[in-house]
This record gives sequence, C-alpha cells and structure tokens, in this order.
Amino acid sequence: MYQERILLTGKDILEKEFKIDTRGYRPQEVDKYLDVIIRDYEEFVSIIKELENDKKELLEDNIRLKQEIRTLKTKLDVIKEGSNNDISNVDLLRRLSNLEKIIYGDD
Repeated sequence: MYQERILLTGKDILEKEFKIDTRGYRPQEVDKYLDVIIRDYEEFVSIIKELENDKKELLEDNIRLKQEIRTLKTKLDVIKEGSNNDISNVDLLRRLSNLEKIIYGDD
C-alpha cells in the first residue's frame, strides 16, 4: 500500500556507487542522491504517524465495542433473569461480576 511512496530500498542505498572525479565524488550527484534519501525518510516518518493514528483509532473502537458487548450481555442476562422470578446466589454473583467488568473494564 505504501510501497509506491518509497523510492529507495535499503539495498538501493547500499549498492549505490557514485562516479569519481579527479577530486573525488561529484558533489551534485551526491547531493541529488541524498535529497532522495531524505525525502524517503520524511515519507517513512509520515507513514509511521499515519499508521500510529490508525492504530490508536482501532484500539479505541475495540475498547468501545468490548464495553458495548459487556453492556448488552448484562442487559440480556437481566432480561432473561427477569422472566424467572427465582433469583439465586449464582445469579446475583454473575450480575455483580458483569457489573464489575463494566465498571473496571476487565476483559
């Protein structure tokens, strides 16, 4: 998905060879190549930030949905138990457990 945004691979950087002038590497060629490397690193940083934001949103959605499931299970248990007028200690303990899960957020 993000591959088309990145121009260089680690192998490309490693294998890059510059032409040598009488005084050494051509500065313009090196500068151009370094500009591409810098652009890629900036793009990597941008991609990482995007992915971190996506991850944060997904985690928040996941927590919200878990809480909603717990609430609905508790409501369903109350409805089921409401149809039975017999309330046992086991039923009370289960209700308390479900309420603790909702309040304290335990999985």
